[in-house]
Amino acid sequence: MIGPSSSHTAGAVAIGQAARQVFHEPVLGIEVHYYESFAQTHLGHGTDYAIISGVLGFDPADARVPEAVTIARQQGIQVHFIEETGVSPVGHPNTAIVQLKNAKRQIRLTGCSIGGGTIEVRQVQFDGFNIKPPGSLPLVLARMTPSLATQFVQRLGQFTGINHRHQYTAGTQTLFEYSLNQRLRVTEQRQLQQLVPDLIYL
Repeated sequence: MIGPSSSHTAGAVAIGQAARQVFHEPVLGIEVHYYESFAQTHLGHGTDYAIISGVLGFDPADARVPEAVTIARQQGIQVHFIEETGVSPVGHPNTAIVQLKNAKRQIRLTGCSIGGGTIEVRQVQFDGFNIKPPGSLPLVLARMTPSLATQFVQRLGQFTGINHRHQYTAGTQTLFEYSLNQRLRVTEQRQLQQLVPDLIYL
């Protein structure tokens, strides 16, 4: 890990990586809102470059992590950091809301760094969906028809247990959220994505 704090650096990288996974498109703008402890210490603890390095797809041990903000701006990405004065909207002191956008769409992810490089994702907003998962990862978000969901759950159940599930609708589209009790192997992720191409794994 490059940086002074597992919560404020490694955890922040993971929040940025989660936002990248949700967006999965070229980014033109990054806006980060910090709350409570993050708002007070982000400069000294490297949280800025940590989150941006996650959005850029860097590993926490990547030597480019401390230069991530500069690298993003050199790539033409607009980067803004905002220190919020109020309490965290999700009740955790290490909260960051990351908004990614390009000319076509934008997403907003609320993440909390809970220690040791571990994060929780408390809210994800994209394409008309407002998802409020339990928090802990791993998490699968799958956009599919309800009829396909039955087959998907059967396949997913071959790989891991499901702790929580929820169904969301936005217009004519349906999205299913599954909180898992263990991480999926890469081969398992690929099998699920063959069944449901529009799948996000966090």
